[in-house]
Amino acid sequence: MSRALFISDLHIRSHKDPKCELFARFLERCARLRPEHLFLVGDIFDLWVADRDYFVSAYDEIISRIRALIDSGVDIYYFEGNHDLDLRPFWQERLRLKVFEGPAYFDLLGRTVRVEHGDQMDPDDKGYLFLRWLLRTPALRGLGRNLPNAAVRWIGERASRLSRDYTSQVKVISESEVRAKFLRHIDSAFAEKSFDVLVCGHVHVADDLTLDREGRTVRAFNLGTWLKEPLVLDLTPTSEALVPVAQFLTD
Repeated sequence: MSRALFISDLHIRSHKDPKCELFARFLERCARLRPEHLFLVGDIFDLWVADRDYFVSAYDEIISRIRALIDSGVDIYYFEGNHDLDLRPFWQERLRLKVFEGPAYFDLLGRTVRVEHGDQMDPDDKGYLFLRWLLRTPALRGLGRNLPNAAVRWIGERASRLSRDYTSQVKVISESEVRAKFLRHIDSAFAEKSFDVLVCGHVHVADDLTLDREGRTVRAFNLGTWLKEPLVLDLTPTSEALVPVAQFLTD
């Protein structure tokens, strides 16, 4: 069956992290199902920078499974989050995934789908938006690509911790406030360019909304986080469903 799958915010911390094993099982299931499209919607790893050997060797099993999916004809898209940065040198140039730094639109199974990590959702969060811009400047990209592995790991782990601490403070707001921001973002994004489905992550609050916008039925999904409940959005020609990964693995 034709399908597109979406996951985000796994925050895998090492090859010994149980979420790493779960992700490997998820990819094994994908190998059997052969979806047409697989979207990695940011923060798959709690830290990844460029094409450094440290990360490539640490996650060799995951990389091998993803490479096999690509070789089997699955189109895989990877959206940079705020923990996985400068993905193009490895994931696009060496592994042949399609990497995106911001929102992108796709024609999928009869729908126009907007996909983004979601870290640009709140225009009032000037501090984070400045940090996001800074981390993507040529100077910092150059540092990430050329410093010794040990230095990149040391700096990256502390930057990752700071990002996690900062976003944790932001995320202590109530889920109702998160959803209010999400609704405002849906309206802003739809005004920019209409779509049938919006998919994002980042805020760690899973959501599944059906809305009417200008007489058009719009579905909007936030993928939540595997730190709480691992979820996958399963898009087929006739349905959209946000389902637990445990269920996806056994269906």
